[in-house]
Amino acid sequence: MAHRQARLLAGVVILGAIVLAGLASGGTPSPTPRLADPGSVYDPTEAGEALPRGYRLALDRDQILPVYEPEFTTAARVDWPSDSLVIGVAGDGEAKAYPVTHLNSREIVIDTLDGEPILVSW
Repeated sequence: MAHRQARLLAGVVILGAIVLAGLASGGTPSPTPRLADPGSVYDPTEAGEALPRGYRLALDRDQILPVYEPEFTTAARVDWPSDSLVIGVAGDGEAKAYPVTHLNSREIVIDTLDGEPILVSW
């Protein structure tokens, strides 16, 4: 099983599988999701809880928007260096690669793999 997973991941990284064209081309940010009841989400800083000693709040909550609807292209259409670092995800019938250079600015991709929801985080 581990050999199969390693082979799938290597295929994603080496062959490029499918990459995020939307991130590579600097696509427009996805819309902010709407919560049914925003008041139901607990925010410890707004509730008055102190940050742990030595920590400071660099950004307010939800200041880095995730990518909600990524667009993909084939590896043949990407002109990145062959040693580009990616986060590879492989399922039973689908494989995707998320370039770390673009995740540095967005950090989270909400996507699906084989029809199941996934969250890719960097």
